[in-house]
Amino acid sequence: MKPAKRLRQLIGGEGIVVAPGVFDGLSARLVEQAGFQVIYASGGAISRGAGYPDLGLLSLNEIADRLAGIVDVTGIPVIADADTGFGNGLNVRRMTRLYERLGVSGYHIEDQQFPKRCGHLEDKSLIAAAEMCLKIRVARDSVIDPDFVIIARTDAIAVEGLSRALDRARAYLEAGADMIFVEAPGSIEQIEQIATAIPQPKLINMFHGGKTPLVPLKRLQELGYKLVIIPSDLQRAAIRAMQKTLLAIRTSGDSGALAADMASFKEREQIIGTADWLKFDEL
Repeated sequence: MKPAKRLRQLIGGEGIVVAPGVFDGLSARLVEQAGFQVIYASGGAISRGAGYPDLGLLSLNEIADRLAGIVDVTGIPVIADADTGFGNGLNVRRMTRLYERLGVSGYHIEDQQFPKRCGHLEDKSLIAAAEMCLKIRVARDSVIDPDFVIIARTDAIAVEGLSRALDRARAYLEAGADMIFVEAPGSIEQIEQIATAIPQPKLINMFHGGKTPLVPLKRLQELGYKLVIIPSDLQRAAIRAMQKTLLAIRTSGDSGALAADMASFKEREQIIGTADWLKFDEL
């Protein structure tokens, strides 16, 4: 089954899907090997992986290069972060066709002005709802595969309040979005209000330390949320692990003291599939 069709089946099913955020091929392989059904290619994590903050600093081609590597080494659906579409409706058309050629199964596009900010930072600004609706219609018209999933994200809670965010969400659905992502609700009450107001498939962003409180998966499923993304937890864990390892190396000259916390040489090669690749070179 094509990944895009599988993704559409999952968000149309009875359960709830968790998609951990990845930023390169290795993290994507780990998510798939851990048994998850969907991968989320986090734009923020990809940007930070390149050494830049999540402020819309990477170009479309830079993001696309990383997405290509993620899709190439995994077999499950990949949802990509499309930020603001990298410009106006013309840019959205080019971005949509490029993402589809790369093999991603869907993406979310947001209504912030360019340059955008991480959804949990302050001082965001929005484009007009009508302009965002145009972007969604262009995106819908640009895809070839009817199973490709278009997710509309609104950052309006922090700028215009929840009521206006819900108005935007309804308009985006009418424009052709398959799923709604209301970013950064600040309380359980807001999460519940979104669920009541928007019966269509919904995505929610869950990670420790953000503006949105953590809610058990069972409760989110009861509320009708279909997809949970956890954008940067893997990267944050990797940052801490690398810092600890670097400290050990700087202190003692090697990382032997942390051997129990590190993947072995053999485990690393198994994760990356070295033996499978070497078979192609056998006579």
